[in-house]
Amino acid sequence: MTPAATPTRRSGWVAAALAGILLLTGCGTAATGDDAPPSETTSESAPASDPAASPATASPGDVTLPPAGAGFDYQLGGAYPPPAGATIVVRDRTAPPAAGAYGICYLNAFQTQPGEASTWPSDLLLTDASGQPVVDPGWPDETIVDSRQSDRVAAVVTPWIQGCADAGYRAVEFDNPDTYTRTDGALTRDDNLRLARLLVTAAHGAGLAAAQKNAAEDAPLLRAQAGFDFAVAEECAAYDECAAYTEVYGAHVLAIEYPDTLDAPLSEVCARPDRPASLILRDRKLVTPEASGYRYETCR
Repeated sequence: MTPAATPTRRSGWVAAALAGILLLTGCGTAATGDDAPPSETTSESAPASDPAASPATASPGDVTLPPAGAGFDYQLGGAYPPPAGATIVVRDRTAPPAAGAYGICYLNAFQTQPGEASTWPSDLLLTDASGQPVVDPGWPDETIVDSRQSDRVAAVVTPWIQGCADAGYRAVEFDNPDTYTRTDGALTRDDNLRLARLLVTAAHGAGLAAAQKNAAEDAPLLRAQAGFDFAVAEECAAYDECAAYTEVYGAHVLAIEYPDTLDAPLSEVCARPDRPASLILRDRKLVTPEASGYRYETCR
């Protein structure tokens, strides 16, 4: 994909609202080192949500969480030197991690990246009744992956995960774990949970912490059953979803807001007692500082 073309994500409830519109039959190199910021191991992370839920099969081992409450930047639209105070930086897997920062590697694991559908085995792409690939209604250049074939999908994504580790990233962010809500029942929550568990296990095996991306309504299950370590949440303040993440992951939530959906000044959002400790405002296209429309603000 072209990093500058990377779209941002909807809030989980908006995605769910689109679920019924389809009729289906189913079917990133400077490594961080001694100059990296202090961080926390998974043993210090927020407690699992529901002790009665099936435990995750992944073993986190020695993976290290991003430092709780630290400043961060979300650079999916192109890599650039991090702003002052940003000690955590998220970049696409095709870009190197930011030197001296805790790097999080972005992966679109449950649907294809723009222009990359042809690189997937065709029978791993979900199809509708007419045999056409099922696309995300809000992102028509992204095709939904058939998570019912979780072992085969994980086999495609696992080398990307290892590539993130080899490049020097410390964690990986898995986007779109809620694709099942956009398939009119062809895929189920259990299908995506099964795939998520395999991906988290692969991340932990590569020495990387694993982040849930969006899907607020599934945070307890994704934590307890898939084994995610922290969360990356878009527009949780705009859609009053932040507590859904912080109640599960505590201070280990990275929140990104966008000007077009935020209905209050950032200063007001930052003053809310329930907002995540790490929260930034970015431009919707996540462009680099020299590009028109660039915007980056923090609560600090």
